[in-house]
Amino acid sequence: MSEQVMLSPSAEDKGSRIDKYISDNIAELTRSAVQGLIEKGMVLADGKAVSKNYKLRGGEEISATIPEPQPMDAVPEDIPLDIVYEDDDLLVVNKPKGMVVHPAHGNYTGTLVNALLFHCGDSLSGINGVIRPGIVHRIDKNTSGLLIVAKNDASHLKLAEQIKAHSFTREYEAVACGSFRETEGTVDAPIGRHKTDRKKMCVTTENSRNAVTHYSVIKQYGGYAHVRLRLETGRTHQIRVHLSYIGHPVLGDDVYGKPYKGIEGQCLHARKIGFIHPTTGKYMEFVSDLPDYFLSILSKLEKM
Repeated sequence: MSEQVMLSPSAEDKGSRIDKYISDNIAELTRSAVQGLIEKGMVLADGKAVSKNYKLRGGEEISATIPEPQPMDAVPEDIPLDIVYEDDDLLVVNKPKGMVVHPAHGNYTGTLVNALLFHCGDSLSGINGVIRPGIVHRIDKNTSGLLIVAKNDASHLKLAEQIKAHSFTREYEAVACGSFRETEGTVDAPIGRHKTDRKKMCVTTENSRNAVTHYSVIKQYGGYAHVRLRLETGRTHQIRVHLSYIGHPVLGDDVYGKPYKGIEGQCLHARKIGFIHPTTGKYMEFVSDLPDYFLSILSKLEKM
């Protein structure tokens, strides 16, 4: 089923090309994809079809009809994996910074799923389809650290139930900007899609889901802080959105904060996960050492 997205350009958008404006505000569309929709008459301004070089007046209503994505098979690739634990039911993988979890527009190869398909063959759960086989939960491309992968549907369902029940341990460490007045606390603020920039999430009460993040400061470094974070819920970009919301964006986060010279993307590491094994019923917990890029930043902060 196709999806119709409505956008309302502001006066500040006046003069921008419509293809660029839409691709900037709809995460799943590249500029070339938008141009393709325009050619098919699937982009309207105030109800009328436009050309790809149409320039916004500001204030008009833009409508883009996004067709249902076509199925795509992920291809196995011989990419090294840092496997922390593996048995017949699941794997725990330490994902490096910069690796995308599953194929999507602009990242069809080199993903964790491509690597998992090569390593596991057909031994991955099929609940999330051919694009995300075995993927129970995700972490962002530029977030490093641990995630769990299910090898069969029964394990996938039991692990997903734990995440839904908030009994699945997910602990992160980050370097955040600014000095914290309180050394520990909880951010309880709902998260939903940003109204005008669909590539971003935000704290909002409209079309949102509850989101809870617990934090504690490990060490302050003047204008920065090394922080431990525990997720109670698991919304898209939750830690990044919540820390930005309280005025302490993750260092290097070029979406919710600002870039930091020397690293690409946010300084955020999924350090610990814990769960009840879906077959044995025993609680298991795994911890990942802070990666070199993270330690390098801490070392720089020590010298400031």
